[in-house]
Amino acid sequence: MTPWSFSSIKTFEQCPKKYYHLKVAQDVKDKPGEAALYGSVVHKAAEDRVKDGVEIPKKFGYMRPIVDRLLAIEGEKYAEVEMGVIRGENDEFMPCDFSDPAAYYRGIADLLIINDDVAWCIDYKTGKSSRYADLRQLDLMAGAVFVHHPQVRIIKSALLFVVANDIVKKEHLVENKVKYLTTFDRQVSQLEQAFSDDVWNPKTGPLCGWCPVKDCAHSRG
Repeated sequence: MTPWSFSSIKTFEQCPKKYYHLKVAQDVKDKPGEAALYGSVVHKAAEDRVKDGVEIPKKFGYMRPIVDRLLAIEGEKYAEVEMGVIRGENDEFMPCDFSDPAAYYRGIADLLIINDDVAWCIDYKTGKSSRYADLRQLDLMAGAVFVHHPQVRIIKSALLFVVANDIVKKEHLVENKVKYLTTFDRQVSQLEQAFSDDVWNPKTGPLCGWCPVKDCAHSRG
């Protein structure tokens, strides 16, 4: 089975057939919409601010005070941090390069601040509401940070909705590291079974109308 990420396991959770065509057969591409393209530009503006001190463009001025408050936190700051995690026997998790083919899980932290045994892990969101925020993304990322930075004991995690000017917070403790990294065990087991059986059943849902897989009984495209 190939390594998985929060976004890829969410795709499988949404529809195994969609996952198959995007990630396994790779015979279709999910063309990013206007919202996704906007999100990419916002992430790049924040990354440039953190890495190189580049001023955030005026059109994204609404997020400048938020990012600058984060940059005022004491500690080493890293943008777009790629982390891979290998899962060994008895749920022993080990760090690896993001591109390592042996990786079990892969994740990217938009902003990571480390100050001794405390860290801040931030993920930027450009959605208009935090109502349906999925905190499992923060759990996975916190687990990866604990694996890669064993001196860290506490992580102050947050989904930062820069457009909605909202923040969803969660504190993570190192003693729960395994719990965080196994939060999707049920879905990962189902994914492994799909690879083993080569069975990728479609699911119908409200997003079928935007699905790039047209060879499907549920397609409304």
